Amino acid sequence: MGLTKQYLRYVASAVFGVIGSQKANIAFVTLKGGEKGRYVAVGACEHVFIWDIRKAEKVLILEGKKHEVTYLCPSPDGVHIAVGYEDGGVRIFSLLNGESNISFSGHKSAVSVMRYDALGARLVTGSKDTDVIVWDIINECGLYRLKGHKDAITQILLLESKNLLITSSKDSFVKWWDLDTQHCFKTMVGHRTEVWGMVLLNQENRLLTGSADSELRAWDIEYIEEGKEVGEPKVKKVRTLLENEEEDEEGLDDEPEERILSCKKAGSVLRETRDRVVSLVTDAKAKVLACHGLDATLEIFTVLSEEEVQKKMAKKLKKAKKKAKSQEGEEDVPEPEVERKLSDEIVKLANIKASSKIRSMDCLLVPNGEMKVALLLQNNTVETYTLKTTEKNPTGNKTSRLMLSGHRTDVRTLAFSSDNIAILSASGENVKVWNRSTLQVIRTMECEYALCSLFVPGDRQIILGTKSGKIQIFDLASGSLLETAEAHDGALWSMCLSPDQRGIVTGGADKTVKFWDFELIKDQDSGQTKRLTVKHTRTLQLDEDVLCVRYSPDQRVLAVSLLDCTVKIFYTDTLKFFLSLYGHKLPVLCLDISHDSALIATGSADRNVKIWGLDFGDCHRSMFAHDDSVMFLQFVPKTHLFFTVGKDRKIKQWDADKFEHIQTLEGHHREVWCLAISPSGDHIVSSSHDKSLRLWERTREPIILEEEKEMEREAEFEESLAKGDEPVVPGETKGEAEPAGKKTIETVKAAERIMEAVELYREETEKLEEHKAACQAAGKKLPPPKMNPILVAFGNISPFRYVLEVMKKVRSSELEVSLLVLPFPYIPDLLKLFNGYIKEGLEVELVCRCLFFLLRVHFGQITSNQMLLSVIDELRTNTISKVREIRDVLGFNNAGLQFLQREIESKEDVMFFADATDRFEEKKRKRRKRERAILTVI
Repeated sequence: MGLTKQYLRYVASAVFGVIGSQKANIAFVTLKGGEKGRYVAVGACEHVFIWDIRKAEKVLILEGKKHEVTYLCPSPDGVHIAVGYEDGGVRIFSLLNGESNISFSGHKSAVSVMRYDALGARLVTGSKDTDVIVWDIINECGLYRLKGHKDAITQILLLESKNLLITSSKDSFVKWWDLDTQHCFKTMVGHRTEVWGMVLLNQENRLLTGSADSELRAWDIEYIEEGKEVGEPKVKKVRTLLENEEEDEEGLDDEPEERILSCKKAGSVLRETRDRVVSLVTDAKAKVLACHGLDATLEIFTVLSEEEVQKKMAKKLKKAKKKAKSQEGEEDVPEPEVERKLSDEIVKLANIKASSKIRSMDCLLVPNGEMKVALLLQNNTVETYTLKTTEKNPTGNKTSRLMLSGHRTDVRTLAFSSDNIAILSASGENVKVWNRSTLQVIRTMECEYALCSLFVPGDRQIILGTKSGKIQIFDLASGSLLETAEAHDGALWSMCLSPDQRGIVTGGADKTVKFWDFELIKDQDSGQTKRLTVKHTRTLQLDEDVLCVRYSPDQRVLAVSLLDCTVKIFYTDTLKFFLSLYGHKLPVLCLDISHDSALIATGSADRNVKIWGLDFGDCHRSMFAHDDSVMFLQFVPKTHLFFTVGKDRKIKQWDADKFEHIQTLEGHHREVWCLAISPSGDHIVSSSHDKSLRLWERTREPIILEEEKEMEREAEFEESLAKGDEPVVPGETKGEAEPAGKKTIETVKAAERIMEAVELYREETEKLEEHKAACQAAGKKLPPPKMNPILVAFGNISPFRYVLEVMKKVRSSELEVSLLVLPFPYIPDLLKLFNGYIKEGLEVELVCRCLFFLLRVHFGQITSNQMLLSVIDELRTNTISKVREIRDVLGFNNAGLQFLQREIESKEDVMFFADATDRFEEKKRKRRKRERAILTVI
């Protein structure tokens, strides 16, 4: 059957207009040896943007797939960045080329926090699903999952020296984990509300936590030596509720003895703001502490070193002695005592007031004592400040502000220029004109809250309709406001250009539709040049608020949607009533008329789209379009195809002749407010509550509807498959530590590929045995059996090697879960194959990993199977000898490298393999100093 009607696919082309998404944090990064504090990484919907804050431009985009970015964590070496997503996935990108080679999937919901260890070899992730997972980055696999919290994880800290982990959660607990034994050995219950942030100070000897009040609580950490106990054992007694609370506040538990360490409350630091802590951050050496709440104030504290505290206490003591002497006279004065308080160690440095509410922050301390702070604000802005920490009363100086590339509030109206090149977007505070091909802002002009817009024919001026009922006319060449005309008493909801291009029609909340003509009048300022204005000609009074107005392209009729859920059609010339379209249960928010003036499509808050004939006003079809209100609707020029957008975050294309859904464009992460289709129909731009503008372009790829529906069904089935029950390891009890992996569609597919490979190996082995038997029976050599085409495609490899090739292609992070899904009948064959691989020394590390996992999982069935006894025995001897051999080779190579290092160091008297970046930075600093000195002389 041939194609009766060809539809062309629209695909995502670009995301722009978003500077930094609200869900993810901001982080300083370094690019290709660039200076520290110049580049910041922010989440931008599903992507990560790296901004050069000095030039205010995007230098790198780390492209995501589908889900929104929720957390960013740069690696200690500065070469990689770990990105956590809404679906619980983690991807690690290289900052050198922007590519991602490692991805982990273990959490069931959004990643809320991540932390690298000092070497960058392990990554610890926490999620809203209450789990903490430790990942091995070098081996690209999950080590274990730690369970114990009852709510979302808010912060993770690593104590490298003792291999301990501290996690805080919204369940108000702080838990201490021993990573050697993978269990929680201490739970701190000293908080009455959610713990939102925490940091380690004083060389990991103090913990500072921030919760939902204005206190930052400090806890002293004291490590217990083996065989010793701290303090007297606690005697259990009956206590009042008040005493209970007091002891809880001090971090005491009902445990009879402390293990590994003790944690006692040392006091608290009071913040100025009374709301909850949002971010609590220190620089790399924990010398400076910064925190902020839900407002626009950032509070900065300095953490004094032990020497500085001692000096301060000596000064206090001297002062106290002097005071005591002056009071007592010449008599002998007892030695005064000065109590050491927490306020002597953590001192308030300064406050930084941002231009809007702060969403996230990161700080960096430069060797010269200057502190750099990057703030991601809630109004789609990034600001950077510097602060001289060496000064007595430092003040924050704003160094840069990224705001030109996006709007502060949601874009509520979009328009394309007649030449398809310029895009207009207007929001609550300004209107921007973008170049479609480069996505750069051409003009930014301040305006009132815009609700509708259009380009004036000629594309030299634009007209906006505002929430206050005004018409604003802007000139694009000068970027100036030409005129503001009072149009309606209420909000001006809709505006439409007349098909003869001589005027516009507007509809407002004051129950009127007004007609305006374009006119050129002499500019009062210059007196010579003429400028554009609009002249009010006619008014159509109605009974209800007007929500949308549209001319038919032949200018015969005017369609007006009203608040009473109907659409009224009037003749344009006489304004006489023609038709009433009723049937929607809620008000019609958008409508459009096809190019031949034959059809009118209406979208309503009742989630339906209705298609009507304009000749008799009959309803051709009513379609359930979106899962929430239909916000905008527009026909593709010169076709009967139209697009709708809804609050359900989707953009859908429909055929108004066949009443069929053609395709869904998914990408926005919040409600979609509006869209604009270019006059050629090749491009679409849409705006959303996630602050992003998305450009979509028409390809030459045809869409076959049956295939689209089949693909949708497959995607639904795959999603339900991945959401099935997690595979259970027989004999393993659920405790605090569990396997890190998660069943996904990728792991199911990988298991299927392994099963297919094993089946192919069985078939090919049987074929070879039959061929051998046939040769023996015939007494001569017969032609070999035909090879499987899959093996031919792999370069005529043997079935034995093919199974190994399939296993090598399974992603390292998904290997264990894929093997866990395998049914037992495939295990005996795999064990025999593993024996062969180990004998030949093929991928011994990978094979051993698979072997040990399968033995642990299927231990009971393997040991009870007599047929596998010889295989297991052979595996035991082969594995031990082969692993020992490889270990010897590695040890020899390691010793050789160490010997070479010592030889070179003794010969040249230099540190071999030393990091030269510090020396390079020093040289660069000296060169800059020299250049500045020369410039001052000149």
